[in-house]
Amino acid sequence: MNRLTKLGLGAVLAASGAAIAGPASAATICFAFQDLETEFWVAGHAAITKTLEDEGHTVIERNANEDANRQLEQVRDCIAQGVDGIIIIPQDGESAVTIVKEAQENDVPIAVFNRPPSDLSRGIVVVADNATIAGQAVSFLAEQALAKAGDGAKLQPLILVGDLGDPNAVGRKEGFYAAIGEHKDRFETPIEVATEWDAATALANLEAAVTANPKIDLIFTSSDFLFPTIRSVLEPRGMWKKSGEEGHILLGGLDGDATACQLIKDGYVDATGVQDLYFEADQSLKAILSAIDSGEYTPNQVIEDPGFALTSANLGEREMDMWGCVLLSEGFLKK
Repeated sequence: MNRLTKLGLGAVLAASGAAIAGPASAATICFAFQDLETEFWVAGHAAITKTLEDEGHTVIERNANEDANRQLEQVRDCIAQGVDGIIIIPQDGESAVTIVKEAQENDVPIAVFNRPPSDLSRGIVVVADNATIAGQAVSFLAEQALAKAGDGAKLQPLILVGDLGDPNAVGRKEGFYAAIGEHKDRFETPIEVATEWDAATALANLEAAVTANPKIDLIFTSSDFLFPTIRSVLEPRGMWKKSGEEGHILLGGLDGDATACQLIKDGYVDATGVQDLYFEADQSLKAILSAIDSGEYTPNQVIEDPGFALTSANLGEREMDMWGCVLLSEGFLKK
């Protein structure tokens, strides 16, 4: 995987085989996404659009700006234009069900990228196993926290919870609690901080939580994009410490973005659960293009990304398997 440091995301997918997976003739694909707020969505968008265009396909892009009703209308417009297939990053699990049904009833195959519908019985769904990925990261944090704690000491964990209308957020919360639950006699009841996937909401609620509970031993954020928010709360209080320094709080997240990679390298973050963006983009493209090629208008397939945890312990071995570390090596954070 070291070759990834020298390749852009589209080139990575081409090298992995996606470039030869398309139909015999060029297709017109509607790519409808809810927004490009986080690094993961930006990187996924770049991977999908560049690979399709490099293969000679036409991509019609539609940004719903986090409006589920607008996204439905945009998909209807794509269908009216006679697109061959649709790839969608939906606003939430419920709206995804409506959009998938709309596409299939109009004989247009559709693939859902990363954010699954609440009903998996229709469409191509490529999704991370969020509970397992979160569990891997939190298990590492818990083991590290217990190793440095005194015998019998009870520790205080905190979780920044995503928008629970998003199945990804639900899975991440479940994975966190499952991992903490393996040592329930050593952990206090976790403090929950609602974020709604919004940095301003996260900031206000985390400020209140840390003020009320200044002794926190472990923090897990349901998305890496909130690490800067966490830092802005901890640093003024003298709680933003590197691993090995007195007062270091075990810190982890999930996504695998460039900021998380840098913070693990710097010693502030201990682990992050990684969604394998390369795998998910590759599988989405292969599945939708195969459906178009075979004339299958109502494909139903769930493709699961098992992911992994990048930690301070395996950084040297797995760094370049994480999409965010690839972006970091290409100077993403300096742009």
